[in-house]
Amino acid sequence: MAPRSNDNAPDDGPGDHPAEPPTAKPAEPPARPAVAADGRTMDAGTVDAAEEPAGDERVATADAGREPTRRDDTPTTTAEATEQPTDADDTPTTAADAAEQPTDADGRVAAVRRVAAAGRRWRAARLAGSSLLLAVALTGGAIAVGAARDPGGVPAASAAPAVSPELLAGGGLDASVVSLQAHLRGQPRDHDGWATLGLAYVEQARTKGDPALYPRAGRALARSLELAPGNDVALAGRAALAAARHDFEDALAYADRALRQNPYSERALSSRIDALVELGRYGEAARAADTADARRPGIPVFTRYAYVRELRGDVGTARRVLTRALDSATSPGDIAYVATQLGLLAWNQGDYRTALRQYARALAADDACLPALEGRARARAASGDRAGALEDMEAVVARYPLPGPLVALGELYEARGAAGDRKRAHAQYALVDAWIALARAGGVNADLDTALAAADHGDPGAALRAARAEWARRHTVHTADALAWALHVNGLDQEALPYARQAAATGYRNAAFLYHRGMIERATGHPEDARTHLAAALRLNPGFSPLGARTARTALKSLEAAR
Repeated sequence: MAPRSNDNAPDDGPGDHPAEPPTAKPAEPPARPAVAADGRTMDAGTVDAAEEPAGDERVATADAGREPTRRDDTPTTTAEATEQPTDADDTPTTAADAAEQPTDADGRVAAVRRVAAAGRRWRAARLAGSSLLLAVALTGGAIAVGAARDPGGVPAASAAPAVSPELLAGGGLDASVVSLQAHLRGQPRDHDGWATLGLAYVEQARTKGDPALYPRAGRALARSLELAPGNDVALAGRAALAAARHDFEDALAYADRALRQNPYSERALSSRIDALVELGRYGEAARAADTADARRPGIPVFTRYAYVRELRGDVGTARRVLTRALDSATSPGDIAYVATQLGLLAWNQGDYRTALRQYARALAADDACLPALEGRARARAASGDRAGALEDMEAVVARYPLPGPLVALGELYEARGAAGDRKRAHAQYALVDAWIALARAGGVNADLDTALAAADHGDPGAALRAARAEWARRHTVHTADALAWALHVNGLDQEALPYARQAAATGYRNAAFLYHRGMIERATGHPEDARTHLAAALRLNPGFSPLGARTARTALKSLEAAR
């Protein structure tokens, strides 16, 4: 079954298509850590009351209009970058919650981190004890442990922060959450404050790898909509929350509702692009990126614009747009974010020297930027610096125990092959299951994460079930590749081959996809095609995976010998 094509879909825009924006582009007020007091006293709608579990976080709201505000300092759009001549050859030469008591889910996340720390210190006794703690915590929460990231461990999308980058520097986000909670205890009817708190929780969950914060985000955003039905800030927050939970249909619906209220909402415009990309509606996503660029040019839009171009094989434009965004960045958070995206783009193309330079720039701006540290670990590993890669990835996993870093660390241990490394690797893979259980408890659809991790390091049957479920929801290059690989590891190569081919349909350049396709072609009796794609994977990014690249080289040598 071929992926849905949307290149002939109607032009983007929620509901009735909004009119073209005026020359001077309005903008929504930025998120802020606190708001002015209005003198009202606390009522029943306090922070604590609003964060009691709700049966259904979806709140029916009435649409209410809002006039966007003006500004005179609108940044330049990406038009100049995209109008530059295309590279002659894009082929590379070689992207504190102090006001609340910890919840059970918080304890489970802490347990995951304690297990990760134990594995990192390589003490088997400590690992066993912490694993027991994790098991008790998960059982106490009545969570069944089950079996997204890109196969190389890189994020499938390049989503910009949901909250103003200024809040991310120097622990600003956590401090802002505490400030907002205190403010809302005194001013519980401030709907903007509730919406901002909800967005801050979404961002905290992203930066901490803690899906237990998503229900809090949902309750804060629901409270904002209860106080001011249809307010665009909360609707945009609901879009960001739905996207974070991988509910991209809901993310698109909330973004469209927000844009009906405020066509210039940067968050809603950005979430709309994210949702369309993750639904595999790439033609619409490209048009949505153009619209967002015209209405609210800036770093959140530029980075998404670049990713849409990268997905369609236009690496040169993606690079130019990100470079332009980095040149315009001023805050440490913006600099770190965009430099990390440039590093990821370079790493995907096998340009490790450029990747390392960009990650160094990101870490110089913000030494706590974990995505940059993770990227540097991958680039170091691909460059032959295994010790540096292990040091970096262990630091990432200690604070950011997500499936991608956990799998990458496990594979680095396996590739090293020292005494005890296999046990250390399996400990990391076990933690992937724990994180997926926590994610599901937080309302996150984790089927893509399950499919990718379990295919290589878990239960092949679970991988296939998850991949089929994810493909039923959305047809993207990433879900096509995940389903193809899950079918392959289950011995269903004839069924896998069409999906492996669909993963390349947009022109996206990804070494892991090429590797998967080559291995499937080899298994289905297409040796020439297999040689072509395995060689292409190693030419594009020869260090795309510590284990996958090694397997690809072995398979390619075998194919060459059989000619």
